Amino acid sequence: MKLFFCLLGLLLIVEGLPYFAFPHKMKKWIATMQEIPNTHLRVMGLLAMGLGLVLTYFFRE
Repeated sequence: MKLFFCLLGLLLIVEGLPYFAFPHKMKKWIATMQEIPNTHLRVMGLLAMGLGLVLTYFFRE
């Protein structure tokens, strides 16, 4: 459980960094995300999850 919360904290740091460092660019990027079709976003999400699963599998303890 300790590892889970450590990873969750790191995830929040990585996710929050662009919003802190480049708020104006993030607003523009979010606006462009509205124009991308849902199917493309789902495919990108699926690929990201798959990559995360592969990385977790190969680099587990």
